[in-house]
Amino acid sequence: MTFKIDAIVIGAGAVGLALARNLASAGLETIVLESDLTFGQGTSSRNSEVIHGGLYYAQGSLKARLCVDGRAMLYEYCDQRHIPCRKIGKWIVASSVDQLEKLEKIYLQAQTNGCSEVHYLTEQEIKSKEPQLKCLTALCSPETGIIDSHSLMMALLADFENAGGQIIFKAPVMSAKTINGQIYITVGGSEPSILETQYLINSAGLQAVPLLSRFEGFPAECIPQYCYAKGNYFSLEGKSPFSRLIYPIPESAGLGIHFTLDLNGAGKFGPDVEWIENENYVVTSTRKMLFYEAIKSYWPGITLDRLQPAYAGIRPKLGTKENLYPDFLIQTEKDHQIRGLVNLLGIESPGLTSCLSIADYVMKELAI
Repeated sequence: MTFKIDAIVIGAGAVGLALARNLASAGLETIVLESDLTFGQGTSSRNSEVIHGGLYYAQGSLKARLCVDGRAMLYEYCDQRHIPCRKIGKWIVASSVDQLEKLEKIYLQAQTNGCSEVHYLTEQEIKSKEPQLKCLTALCSPETGIIDSHSLMMALLADFENAGGQIIFKAPVMSAKTINGQIYITVGGSEPSILETQYLINSAGLQAVPLLSRFEGFPAECIPQYCYAKGNYFSLEGKSPFSRLIYPIPESAGLGIHFTLDLNGAGKFGPDVEWIENENYVVTSTRKMLFYEAIKSYWPGITLDRLQPAYAGIRPKLGTKENLYPDFLIQTEKDHQIRGLVNLLGIESPGLTSCLSIADYVMKELAI
């Protein structure tokens, strides 16, 4: 039996839930299909829980635009819905002479991206505010903050359901095809079914690209290469040395092993970059020395015994690890010629920050 639904979202992470909320609020009968037992079990809950400022991303990129817009929308939404968050600020530090030029490039990029609040700190400010920090100089991003990602997704899900939406768990999408302008998807699980829809949003996170190969008739040239970058985190035992987020100079596949605080004041370090073939969330103590050496460059007071394996996340990267695509890839009809289909690919950092702005962007692309 085939069931007809106005709109279907695949994936119940922060971005998928934000989009489902918008679709349902627009009056469309909308369901979310999630293969896991509950929402937000992937990238959305396995990250640094940072509201990013939008400093790093290339001019004109989706990341630059959607992060800056998204952070303002997210702070406003958190205020309206009483979602725990705190604008504690971030410092990006240069720990050696050869990093000074890179830091200046970040500063100039921040100004280009509309982050006019980003500024250099004086030596006196650094010493008085973060006496345990070792660096030559630092940039301050006062708009950067931290958020309870679970509470955010709870609020988005509540909005979605209050607008009449329905979420279905343990419902993996097995295949899809188009017939006469309508999209048909086959759903597995305990109650296999076929669903017909006008709008299909592929927000499947790590599975977003692999899913395309199961879409009958989807053009092969529109399926990008992808790879998985595992990011390990280590928690810090005892009192935190810093009162704000401390970031080193970014590396090619990430923002470096940085220090973050949670809303309870507990400190953690990560993520690193570990290239993997399959999903694997085990954090081994063998990576502790790598973390120790990276952290020591900006916090000489770190000791090995204070680092404990915590958790890991996986970033869905586009391209190859030697040649990464640096932006979000949001495919619509103009890309693949399939009406009503939107693929959200490579949605990693700053995806959490950008979830509301991504949702608005897709609604405009679909003219809803």
